[in-house]
Amino acid sequence: MAYNLSKLKAPHLTGNSLKLFTAVLETNFPGKLIINKLMDDSGIPYLTNKFIEEGTTYFPIHSYTETTSAKSNSSKKIKISSNNINRFGLTIDDYANSYRSGKFSPVDIAKNIIKLTVDAEKGDPLNAVIKLNREDLIKQANAAADRFKKGKPLSIIDGVPIAIKDEIDAVPYTTSVGTSFLGKDPAKEDAEVVRRLRDAGALIFCKTNMHEIGIGVTGVNPHFGHVQNPYNSKCYSGGSSSGSAAVVASGLCPGAIGADGGGSIRIPAALCGVTGLKPTFGRVSERGAAPLCWSVAHIGPIAGTARDTAILYEIIAGKDPKESITLFQPEPELNNAFPKDLKGLRLGIYPEWFYDCEETMHTALKSSLKFLEDAGAEIVEIEIPELEEMRVAQLITIVSEMTTTMSPYDKKHRKDFGLDVRTNLAMGRSFTNVDYIHAQRMRTRAINIFKEAFNSVDAILTPSTGICAPEIPHKALPEGESNLPMLSDIMRFATPSNLTGHPAISIPIGYDPKGMPIGLQAIGRPWEESLLLGIAGILEQMSERRKPVIDLLF
Repeated sequence: MAYNLSKLKAPHLTGNSLKLFTAVLETNFPGKLIINKLMDDSGIPYLTNKFIEEGTTYFPIHSYTETTSAKSNSSKKIKISSNNINRFGLTIDDYANSYRSGKFSPVDIAKNIIKLTVDAEKGDPLNAVIKLNREDLIKQANAAADRFKKGKPLSIIDGVPIAIKDEIDAVPYTTSVGTSFLGKDPAKEDAEVVRRLRDAGALIFCKTNMHEIGIGVTGVNPHFGHVQNPYNSKCYSGGSSSGSAAVVASGLCPGAIGADGGGSIRIPAALCGVTGLKPTFGRVSERGAAPLCWSVAHIGPIAGTARDTAILYEIIAGKDPKESITLFQPEPELNNAFPKDLKGLRLGIYPEWFYDCEETMHTALKSSLKFLEDAGAEIVEIEIPELEEMRVAQLITIVSEMTTTMSPYDKKHRKDFGLDVRTNLAMGRSFTNVDYIHAQRMRTRAINIFKEAFNSVDAILTPSTGICAPEIPHKALPEGESNLPMLSDIMRFATPSNLTGHPAISIPIGYDPKGMPIGLQAIGRPWEESLLLGIAGILEQMSERRKPVIDLLF
């Protein structure tokens, strides 16, 4: 079948025009007429009028057998070890070695974080850290320092600062999910991922800014302000895990936790020049995270290096007896050294899809393919049909689920949401049960399409985004903007793996002529995160790493 992924077209709205448009959209008339036009432009009827014979898949839970598990962890098993790469900030190993040598202590790090994000004259220059409790941070740091004095650190990340996206519970913070009205009371207990990090000794030092309720990918938030891209404050940081990517890219911390329902880890990681991993659906427990989009949601790490990403992944991944969707997985397995080469690995690209991006990105993408070939991998051309249908199915799924999650607040707080969120929720209220069922049938077909592709290749490569971080129009602040063509460009490669549940990683591979980061995405078979991390480890050896304009280095 011909490549059919569309480029959305719609008027670009900001400021008063966006306010008027949103208000009209929420009316019965002519609001419903406008919504019908928006749905036509978004391809909703195209999918719901299509005959799909497959049954429904409501959760993309992938089975495994001992045979397939052994296959995925045999010759291609990824061993995680330290690599000398061109990295401008401190890695987890740097923290661990400095603590053990006495060069500095966790308390020094805690005080420096407070100085940079709280005590600075103008506050956090990135607007990425929105909640930081000084007393709690110093308490954690003192406990970590005491463990080092006794020679009993809990793990390699003991005393290492890790940031948490503000849709994930972490004591003593509230979880406002980027809104002005949710999360007024502090969390009573940590989310499971936070508990695992804390048990390993990590300094849970802040909650990070995010696109409101995770329903956008620019990083603009009308309540907490927009997150600045560390490479250019005039450009978008990406979203919705905007703050988590920005604090890592700036060097404030080596890693952070994000959440990804439609690219929300990989997109900001790509636009900010760091590594972001969306694990297989169900690989990481969602318990304690806001239930925004339950069938496409993934929690995962964002870090400055492949090794640091792997360390965080290894800590947070695995079964959670209290969350059933995590129980259908093999044990996560990572060894202790990256492979020296990729001999025997077959990497697929769908050329029409792969090069459907900004032309200024092509040189870096081609260089990456050449480097992977030089490392022993075979680049194989493949076809992935019905990408447009997958895009629409994921759109219907995530917006329907988020609209359902927010419906209890609709009567009292509809106008408390930002304008772009209000327009998305207005569309979501117009979706029908038929639309949602068709989307879940398409999910089944999409899983089968990717399964067929993985019969001939070990991973599939695409750009992480269709464009590098675009400049923020002056009129888009503070309320944001409605720019569907830009959003479709940013999200072009991210959404299929949310729909299907496959693991995917964004890897920094260079910069465009304006100095903005470029990301390469690798999509893998279910449960083969180790393979993706190995590809990332190989690629980062060739990638130029530039210091950001805004840095918060120790």
